[in-house]
Amino acid sequence: MTEQTPHPQDPHRPEDPRPAEFQEFGRPSYPPPSGPPAGAPWAAPDSTQVLPVQPRPSQSHPAPRGRRRFAVGIVAAALLVGGGAGLGGAAAYDAFNDDDGPAATASGVSTSPVVSSSDEPAAEGSVEQVASVVLPSVVKLDVSDGRQAGSGSGVILSSDGVILTNNHVVEVAGNGGQITVSFSDGSHAEATILGTDPLTDTAVIQAEGVDSLTPATIGESSGVDVGEGVVAIGSPFGLDATVTSGIVSALNRPVDVGTDQAGNATVYPAIQTDAAINPGNSGGPLVDLAGHVIGINSSIQSNGTTSGEAGSIGLGFAIPIDEVLPVIEQMKAGETPTHARLGVQVGNVTDDGSGALVIDGARIQDVGAGSAAGDAGLESGDIVTKIDDSLITSSDSLVATIRSYRPGDEVTVTFERNGQEQTTQLTLDSDAESTDS
Repeated sequence: MTEQTPHPQDPHRPEDPRPAEFQEFGRPSYPPPSGPPAGAPWAAPDSTQVLPVQPRPSQSHPAPRGRRRFAVGIVAAALLVGGGAGLGGAAAYDAFNDDDGPAATASGVSTSPVVSSSDEPAAEGSVEQVASVVLPSVVKLDVSDGRQAGSGSGVILSSDGVILTNNHVVEVAGNGGQITVSFSDGSHAEATILGTDPLTDTAVIQAEGVDSLTPATIGESSGVDVGEGVVAIGSPFGLDATVTSGIVSALNRPVDVGTDQAGNATVYPAIQTDAAINPGNSGGPLVDLAGHVIGINSSIQSNGTTSGEAGSIGLGFAIPIDEVLPVIEQMKAGETPTHARLGVQVGNVTDDGSGALVIDGARIQDVGAGSAAGDAGLESGDIVTKIDDSLITSSDSLVATIRSYRPGDEVTVTFERNGQEQTTQLTLDSDAESTDS
């Protein structure tokens, strides 16, 4: 399900207000074509790739008994022909029994040898091992409201069918639509929505009539490092149980995928990864090499294409699991999710118009009456440059950073006023009754 790339407008679809840089997988995805597209560089059906000659194995292994009998049968038949066929028969026998190199025919042409490939247990911490552990805990979601349809992914949280996914995956079914869950064993179940949170782009659903499912193991995104290996699992373009791997390429990347109907920004401090993430991966897990969920795959950066579904260019973003666990617990309990609130409206700091000067920070445009910011003495025009030890580079950066805290947390705010740096401490409010940043 796609994000914010410009697409030709559907006459029945309202104008998409979300920014073009990031693509939230919110639009319907469609099944892959039944054959290769015109002009695609695929091999013709009748073409055959020449296989390379295998290198000599370090140790020879006797052929299985059944294969040896087959070879002897060939030799016997060849010898019965007699004369000039005898050499060919002997060469065939040697090819099946000699593991020292490629088979040689009477014409001197080498052919590919047939060897036994061992199926050793997956190494601890390998992508293969991670996939075997996590795949049973990942589901495919098909969503429809009767007019539009799409698909995404989800993570099993409990054996009785509580599933975590993205809000934009299930929002189509918010008003009487249908959600179908497909499990790794091939079974299916209908699901209902337990709760949604547009501000963190998360949702929790309940699969009906299921038990004995395999819940995923939840890890800690706070322990993730840049360069660490990760695995993404989901259903890109409807292809369920797809596994991709890569590394964490950046942390705390402010990702703004648009606003909800009330004008509240969906911004989060994302884990950036080069593991391939495509439409349909949304809601699936990003896991570390221990198989622990550290994030929920949610968006990608587009290359600016104006037609068709956007695909991976190696810039995918996952919502850190630490930031949304309290919100998930609220949704599971049927509560309205709450978020930390500073109580200001902010904008980017602009330069002198040259376009070359980089100015970090978020400029306060308005301070809410009775807000945490107002009580701490922050004023319009102040430029926030740091929250605790986190540098603030833009308005999105400030919003994403505040969203990583919980109501009631105490923070130190560093800001500039009239060119002078100052600090103040404050206790963050809750947005339970307000939606300011």
